[in-house]
This record gives sequence, C-alpha cells and structure tokens, in this order.
Amino acid sequence: MNSFPDSIIQLIEAFSCFPGIGKKTAQRMAFYVLKSPSNIASQLSQSVINMKSKIRFCSICNGITENDPCNICSNVKRDQSSICIVEQASDVYTFEKTNSYHGVYHVLGGVLSPLDGVGPDDLSIKSLIGRVKPDYEVVIATNPSIEGEATSLYIARVLKEKSVKVTRLARGLPMGGDLEYLDEATLMRAMEGRTII
Repeated sequence: MNSFPDSIIQLIEAFSCFPGIGKKTAQRMAFYVLKSPSNIASQLSQSVINMKSKIRFCSICNGITENDPCNICSNVKRDQSSICIVEQASDVYTFEKTNSYHGVYHVLGGVLSPLDGVGPDDLSIKSLIGRVKPDYEVVIATNPSIEGEATSLYIARVLKEKSVKVTRLARGLPMGGDLEYLDEATLMRAMEGRTII
C-alpha cells in the first residue's frame, strides 16, 4: 500500500474504519470512487456531511431523526402504551422493516457492561423510567448476549415498581437451522419457550 498516492491511502484508511470493512474491501471501495464520475464522489461526500449536520437524537425515544420528536414518537396511530426497548437506533429500523410492531421505541444507547465501564447512568434508562406509566407494556429487545441479558434483568427489576407488564422477545430456533449446529443456550431457550400448535 506504500506505493499508492497519499490521497488514496487516506481514503483506504477512512473506509477501513467502518465496522466489518477490512483493508482489501476498503481498497476496492477507494478505487471504485476513483473510477467513478466526479459527481458520485461529490454526492457521497455531501451525503455524509448532510447526515452529520442534520441527524439528531429524538428527545422522547433517543432514536435518530431529522425532526424532533421523530416520526414514530409523533405518530398518533402508534400505540404509545407499548414501548420496545432496543440497544441501538439501528435496531428500530430492523423492527420497522417487519411491519409487525405498532408501538413506540426507546433506544438505550448500548448495554450494561461493567468491564467496559458502562453502567446504568451511561444509558438512557432514567428517561425510560420517566416515560413508563402504569399498565404500559415494555418489550425488552436487547441482544441475547451476556450484556444484553444483564441489561434486560436490570430494567425488569427497576420497572417492577411501576406496575407495568415487562416482556422479553422470544428466542429459539432460527428458520432453516439444523439442531446439530445450535449452541446449548439457544436450544435450552427454545425448549423453555415452546408453544402449543
């Protein structure tokens, strides 16, 4: 890579900062931009600048938006008494693609991780507690990791005093998966969460 001009090296290094992008992929991306018409590079750079200048956090759910409150929180057709808790703002869009949940969301901004120095005060748990009212349902949709589980248990314990229904996403066997490739924890959860057909 030392033989590349400095401007290409800088772009490769910038692309390789993205999660899941290694040096080879970053190099292919940089050369794609180089070979593309100038308007593609201008559009890419302007899009990044626009996103960084226009995106903010919703004052209600802590999700990303250009307008505050966000489109989901301000939608009167959404069930305001059902709050789905997710780790990151990108998780909201994963749920929205399914068109199966019609409540609102609350973005924590991460998970509890004492080893990384992330405690309850580092997440948006206090604002969640302020949103929740008696008879609400809180759906905890953190990832099935050790930190996600610890976060869900902590939130359930904190919300116990608020007289709300706290539920957790069902977990188990993926469609098309083979039993022999499943880990013990997934198989155990699937057995515990079995339903009548």
